[in-house]
Amino acid sequence: MANIIEGVKYTKEHEWVKIDGDIATTGITDYAQSELSDIVMVEPPGIGQKIKAGDAVGTIEAVKAVTDLYACLSGEVTEVNDAVVADPSIMNKDAYGEGWIYKVKIDAPKEIDNLLSPEQYKELIAKS
Repeated sequence: MANIIEGVKYTKEHEWVKIDGDIATTGITDYAQSELSDIVMVEPPGIGQKIKAGDAVGTIEAVKAVTDLYACLSGEVTEVNDAVVADPSIMNKDAYGEGWIYKVKIDAPKEIDNLLSPEQYKELIAKS
């Protein structure tokens, strides 16, 4: 069973988002990294890039698949995790900690209501 933590929100596309004031830190879930297996490359959105919730904003490449990275919330990218870009396997080891991908300054706080709770995310992956 995938590790699903409290204190973050989730998307149906298997991203997690931790909200701290008007800054949202985003990564892929433990379930996503386990499904992808060995992650070999991540292409995050660029700093200063304006992103819109639900849009593809980057890619994640694993040994067995390439998948899009989707924006959880609309806003402007303020920071990218250079450590993950240099060593994407960090996402396999610590998806919710050191494996975060980017941070965004939230433009539309109401979008947070569209994200899944840990319980809702558990239900989603139980159906997979």
